[in-house]
Amino acid sequence: MPRATGRHARAFAPAWWLRNPHLQTLWPYVFRRVPAPDLTRERLELPDGDFVDLCHTTGGSGPRVLVLHGLEGSWRSPYARGLLHALQRRGWRGVLMHFRGCSGEPNRLARGYHSGETGDLAHVVSVLRKREPATRIAAVGYSLGGNVLLKWLGEGDAPRGIAAAVAVSVPFELAKSAARIDRGFSRLYRWRLMTSLKRSVRRKFERIPPPIDLSGLERLRSFEDFDGRVTAPLHGFHDAADYYSRSSSRQYLGRIATPTLLIHAADDPFMTPDTVPDESELSDSVRLELSAHGGHVGFVTGVFPWRPAYWAEERIMEYLGAAFGEGRTEN
Repeated sequence: MPRATGRHARAFAPAWWLRNPHLQTLWPYVFRRVPAPDLTRERLELPDGDFVDLCHTTGGSGPRVLVLHGLEGSWRSPYARGLLHALQRRGWRGVLMHFRGCSGEPNRLARGYHSGETGDLAHVVSVLRKREPATRIAAVGYSLGGNVLLKWLGEGDAPRGIAAAVAVSVPFELAKSAARIDRGFSRLYRWRLMTSLKRSVRRKFERIPPPIDLSGLERLRSFEDFDGRVTAPLHGFHDAADYYSRSSSRQYLGRIATPTLLIHAADDPFMTPDTVPDESELSDSVRLELSAHGGHVGFVTGVFPWRPAYWAEERIMEYLGAAFGEGRTEN
């Protein structure tokens, strides 16, 4: 697959009734109805005694595509269901990796998942490759999952055993994203995600003794507060600033050797425009396609509200088709 690199304007045209970034972001969660793909569930034991749950699409005999969800997501997230359904229709085999504690059951250990944790991803890819060494594998990550994917790809100086990767709506700089979501209408997303995060923490530490002080958990309002009080101490970071600095994927983009597509919208309400990397920061293997509109994991287009189309999903399938030699060559 020829490498189409650099930063490119992409001709995504938002639906005429969804030009606002918040409408783009919210539409799939409120209105999208995706047929549930046929899935089988697998519990994969991890070397440290914990586990992650995988969901595999059934049928198909083609390449495997590993899907990484966003913060507090799961296979039920509209973007994940949509992509898994599209993969199944194509005859490819999708497998969604739930981050620790995101499959509906708390994980066993005090530690969980975070934006910079790449060890579990590396283990899952290794297991899939050992099972079927000749099978081509690609990976797609959304939001936090995209940050994890890009960081993992950039941590090594050679391709990481996958044919291609796609990352959608990535918070390339975590500190700026945490600050942006504290402003304006974006606080709605912060409230929803913080509510889920705090609920997950409470559920886990009802089963095991908490190694950190959880007093005042309900009073935490910002991501910076939560990451400073919970994420950082649970995962060996000094504080929220240390976590954000070490886990942000932007600093790894120049070291990625795997053909990788970045899909991003300039109006993403989860981050500021200056978080979008410049072309000089991208390796020769990375192509950034930047749309003026699209919101956060939105990219909804179409002529009629009762028949919307999900452009990012279509673009992912097109890009991976070329990577697998089943579609047109990328330029």
